[in-house]
Amino acid sequence: MVTIKSVEEIEKIRRACGVVAETLLLLKEKIVPGVSTFDLDRIAEEFITKQGLRPAFKGYLGFRHTLCTSINEEIVHGIPSKNKVLKEGDILSVDCGAIYEGYYGDSARTYPCGEIPGKTKSLLTITQKSLALGIEKMTPENRLFDIGAAIQSYAESHGLSVVKEYVGHGIGQALHEEPQVPNYGRAGTGMRLKAGMVFAIEPMLNMGSEDTKVLEDGWTVVTADGSLSAHFEDTAVITEKGPEILTRI
Repeated sequence: MVTIKSVEEIEKIRRACGVVAETLLLLKEKIVPGVSTFDLDRIAEEFITKQGLRPAFKGYLGFRHTLCTSINEEIVHGIPSKNKVLKEGDILSVDCGAIYEGYYGDSARTYPCGEIPGKTKSLLTITQKSLALGIEKMTPENRLFDIGAAIQSYAESHGLSVVKEYVGHGIGQALHEEPQVPNYGRAGTGMRLKAGMVFAIEPMLNMGSEDTKVLEDGWTVVTADGSLSAHFEDTAVITEKGPEILTRI
């Protein structure tokens, strides 16, 4: 069931999202050669708890960390580790969530570590732009799959593939609520969007094939062909005037 959030509920989600956005900005400056993903996870947890919030991912389905940290060909759900040390030219997807008074915020960014090649910069730019185009479709007159259609069209027009096995989602009193929000689809189909719906939109785009596989740790999703992948995510609410992104400062 897709819920319409009240003004009071949206304010709580907004608070959670604000702390997530601040956490990601803090981490952006820490992503340098020689830092481990374990170090980044510790920084994030300390910051979130100091704001009086709880990390959303820690304990979720048995996950033991504050962040999902996915390097290069890792798409999503990478596990922070002291053994995963960033080097010049890597890209790192940082996915972060927080809980405020029982309400969730969720966002992800893919950051470069030092200088990266032009093609890799384009991957990040196109993925971020596809997210913006998807969110633009979050208006009361549109339908659910308009979001994914916009993402898919833009990504594929630039030669990138869309990961189809992992999707965006509703968010509120649970990290993952109905509906699922695919990053692909046919425009003009799906349920009618309504003001008060809150979604986490999160395109994952690959430089190679869309195919994925899960590593032996049971969490980390990687590209099947070893190609680079980027992931950007924002939580946004539908208003009568259009979408409002909550995970932006």
